Amino acid sequence: MKKESVKNLALSGLMGALVLLFTAWLHIPVGKGYVHIGDAFIYLAAVLLPTPYALLTAIGGAVLADCLSGYALWAPASLIIKGLTVLLFTSKKAKLLNLRNGLAPVGAGVLCAGGYYLYEALLYGDYATPLLSVPGNLLQSLCSAVVFYLMAIALRKRKSI
Repeated sequence: MKKESVKNLALSGLMGALVLLFTAWLHIPVGKGYVHIGDAFIYLAAVLLPTPYALLTAIGGAVLADCLSGYALWAPASLIIKGLTVLLFTSKKAKLLNLRNGLAPVGAGVLCAGGYYLYEALLYGDYATPLLSVPGNLLQSLCSAVVFYLMAIALRKRKSI
């Protein structure tokens, strides 16, 4: 196996563990769900890793978090939503915070809120009640975006990336 592949796989595993940790166990319960900053690590993985590794990180971490924290019903939605979230970012630019990666958290917030709304509406056959979860999902995305920007700035200042 090439050295770069091993490095990417190791970083993917580490980032997936952070997604799991900050989603499943370090969260704030809100209504029927919870708000977390695990998505910040999905965003970071999406800008640091090649797309296949970032997808592995996002999907693996998010689905494991759902299954291990009592929310397995949401795992199919997380698989799709978090996978699509990765595709909003790019790791193919020299700068970590370029225009695309700077704006991607906005799209990720819309995708998260809209995706989970649609999943819940289809799951329960009710299109009104799931609207109550939209503010929490938007708050979660906002908090994750702030943490992502802070981590990206910190990495840029260290000249690590």
